[in-house]
Amino acid sequence: MSGLPLRSAAEPAGRSEAQAPRSEPRSEDSTTKRFFDHSSGKRINTDAVIAKALKKQYPDLELVITESRSCDLLAYASAGHASFTVIEDESDTLPSLLEWKVYFPPARRLDGGHGAIADSLVFGKFLYKWRSQEFLVYLVDGRDGGAYYPQVVNYYILSPDRRTADSLILAAGGWSDELHEEIWVFDQGYWQKSAELYRSIKNAAWSNVILDPRMKKEIIDDHMSFFSSRSTYESLKVPWKRGIIYYGPPGNGKTISIKAMMHSLYALDDPIPTLYVRSLTSFGGPEYSIRAIFIKARQYAPCYLVFEDLDTIVTDQVRSYFLNEVDGLKANDGIFMVGSTNHLDRLDPGISKRPSRFDRKYLFPDPNPDERIAYCHFWQKKLADNKEVEFPDKLCKAIADITDDFSFAYMQEAFVAALLAIARQTGLSTAAEGGSTREMGDDWVEVLDDDDNDDLDKYVLWVEIKKQVEILREGMEKKPEED
Repeated sequence: MSGLPLRSAAEPAGRSEAQAPRSEPRSEDSTTKRFFDHSSGKRINTDAVIAKALKKQYPDLELVITESRSCDLLAYASAGHASFTVIEDESDTLPSLLEWKVYFPPARRLDGGHGAIADSLVFGKFLYKWRSQEFLVYLVDGRDGGAYYPQVVNYYILSPDRRTADSLILAAGGWSDELHEEIWVFDQGYWQKSAELYRSIKNAAWSNVILDPRMKKEIIDDHMSFFSSRSTYESLKVPWKRGIIYYGPPGNGKTISIKAMMHSLYALDDPIPTLYVRSLTSFGGPEYSIRAIFIKARQYAPCYLVFEDLDTIVTDQVRSYFLNEVDGLKANDGIFMVGSTNHLDRLDPGISKRPSRFDRKYLFPDPNPDERIAYCHFWQKKLADNKEVEFPDKLCKAIADITDDFSFAYMQEAFVAALLAIARQTGLSTAAEGGSTREMGDDWVEVLDDDDNDDLDKYVLWVEIKKQVEILREGMEKKPEED
């Protein structure tokens, strides 16, 4: 031990004794020093500091504090329900507002644009007017410490009358909790409002859903009659709740049917909100998620509670917990549950076969010939304005005949792939002009003229879609070990 070099505890490890220390200390930046003094000192509760300062500054006014997360006063005013103006600070050394400029990139690069800049308010004071009443309102981001979570952003409302401030909070809080062209989505352990999902259902109409007409009518009537029959359920002394399951091979209309129903329910005079469950994964475990889901559903009832891919959401681990919530240890009045699955056999019999949980099951099979013809007419309508692709009625039956055992998803892929192949061609002519053919590249053969009106090969869409159907069918017929 005596042979080891001694080093001061203050001296950095690995530093050679031959190295000279820094000769002179650098001059201090006052702002840097202030920041580190503040960040290294004893932490305080910003909320308490602001409340104390406001009571001292405005001793004759009542102070009411509310969190912005559940009661966004500025957003409420921006929606036209109130107004506010910034109160300028008389001091030359203090800003009236403390805010950050935040850049948001475009939501979709395909849409172009350069993104947007928004203001993130950290501190501000306002004259707030609501229903002929005036308030002084401070907004403070009072998060203490360096952690990102939890965020603590509060409004400090100063008013001569506490009851008036309470009324404002009640009105603004109720508005903040409402959906504004949004849908509640449960994901990663909490509920969030999704404007994107709402936009995706705006054009989802039952007219675009190709199903057996009788089954489509039954599904629509099942939903609509439930939400209009509360008094009937009560008079019969039965719980006003219902559950159905959509099942069948993938790609046959389960998702679009759910979206069409979401659209129909939002279009009612008294809109029915949708609560969409994406997963049970959360920091508190799936049991916590199930409890949070049903608490929200009971709060928003009457509502439409959607569990897509039900077999992957309700696993053996949480099955009993899920069934307890469904069975209504607490009242589930007004909740219409719909679950979809591609694999009904994977669902526990207690879910799939017991009425009062999921009362009715609807099978979405592969389309029959008439439904395949109807789907072709759907594409025919979509391509009506395209002058480069001829699509006569007789192609609809022909395409339906060669797509036996195809799901709607497979038929869609056949159309999309065929149209993309056509778009890649150059000098393409969709009409007949001669009795021969010529090579178009990429193994494409264009049929040039045929006096036989029944010869479908003169239509480039038919020629290409046959190729795509053959490719898709080969993929369908592959054995698992060949994949």
